[in-house]
Amino acid sequence: MSAEIDYYELLEVERTADDATLKSAYRKLAMKFHPDRNPGCTESEARFKQINEAYDCLKDPQKRAAYDRYGHAAFQQGGAGGGGFGGGEGFSDIGDIFETIFGNAFGGGGGRQQARRGADLRYDMEISLDEAFHGKTAAIEIEVSSPCDPCGGSGATPGTGTRRCNLCGGHGKVRAQQGFFMVERTCPTCHGRGEVIESPCRSCGGEGRVDKPQTVEVQIPPGVDTGTRIRLAGKGEAGPFGSPPGDLYIFIHTRRHKVFERDGTTLLTRVPISFTTAALGGEIEIPGLDGARLAISIPAGIQSGKQLRQRGAGMPVLQGRGRGDLIIEILVETPTRLTARQKELLRELQATETGEECPQSRGFFDRIKDAWSDLTE
Repeated sequence: MSAEIDYYELLEVERTADDATLKSAYRKLAMKFHPDRNPGCTESEARFKQINEAYDCLKDPQKRAAYDRYGHAAFQQGGAGGGGFGGGEGFSDIGDIFETIFGNAFGGGGGRQQARRGADLRYDMEISLDEAFHGKTAAIEIEVSSPCDPCGGSGATPGTGTRRCNLCGGHGKVRAQQGFFMVERTCPTCHGRGEVIESPCRSCGGEGRVDKPQTVEVQIPPGVDTGTRIRLAGKGEAGPFGSPPGDLYIFIHTRRHKVFERDGTTLLTRVPISFTTAALGGEIEIPGLDGARLAISIPAGIQSGKQLRQRGAGMPVLQGRGRGDLIIEILVETPTRLTARQKELLRELQATETGEECPQSRGFFDRIKDAWSDLTE
C-alpha cells in the first residue's frame, strides 16, 4: 500500500488539459522546483522528480489513456514490485495494457475473453491535521461485493460445474455478417467466458459474489494532505465468477485546524502581540504539532504583518525526509481597555515623541505636505 498523488494534481491541470497546457504547466513547475534553484532542499528535489514522472506519462497519448482508465495501477507490474491490475494479474509490457484497453478492434488475436476484474471502490476519509502530521492506522467499515462462500466464488452450485457455451462453441465471441464485413462481438450468452454454469448457486444467483460488510485496515502515512490517494490493492469489489477483485482507493480530506493553516509542508499561524511587545521586543511560545513548545523571538520594532520563519517546524514530507517550515505572521494589537494610569503613561510617552520613533508615519505625512503644496502653488 502506498500514498500516490494524482498526476493531474501534480501538474496543477484539469484532466481535460490539452498537450500545450500540459507542456506549459510542466515547464513552469519544473523551473520552480528544479534542484539548481533550490539547493539542499529535499522537498523540492522530491517534487521535481514527481513532476517529471507525471509529465513523462501524460505527454504520451497511449500512456495517458492507460492512466486515465486505471490510474497508477496501469504501470505497477508484478516484476516492479506492484500488484498490476487486480493485485495479481500483471502485464508483461505496456502493450498488454493497451490491448486490454482497446481490445482487438485493430486486428488483434482472437479467443475467449478473460473474466473482467471487480470494480474499484472509493472511500473518502476525513482526518485532523494532527493525524496528518503523525500518521495513523484506521479501520473502516465498507459494504463490498465479496466472493460467495457456498460456491467459493465460482457461481456454480457446489458439486456442479460449467459446460461449453453452445452459442459460441467455447470461443467467447460470435460473428455476424453485415454487408461486406464480418463483425465479431462478445457472446451474449456466456459474456465472453466461453462456458456457462449448469446450475447457478442460489446464494449469489450465479454471480459468484455477494454484498456484505467488511472491515479494512488503512495505514495513513505522516505528511498526507487533502487530495492524497491511498491505493489498497485487491480490496475493491470481487470480480464475477471468481475473477480478480478491484482496488480500494482512500481519498484524504484534512479538517481545518484551530491554530494552523497548511500549504503543502508549510504551516502558517497568525499571532497577536501587544504594542509594547512589538515596540520593545520579547519572546512568545507556540505549541507545535509534534508536542514541542517553540520559543519565538520577537525583534524590537516589529510591524504588523511581518512574518517570522521557523525552519523544520512544519509538516513532514510525504514519503520523504525532513519537514517544512512554520511561518508566524505577527499582528500588533492596539489596546482597547486601558486603566487611568496606563492612559496617563501613554500621554507622557506621547508628549516625548519627536516623530523619529515612527519613520513610516513621518514619511507619509511629509509626502502629504508635499502633495498639498503642489496643489496650492
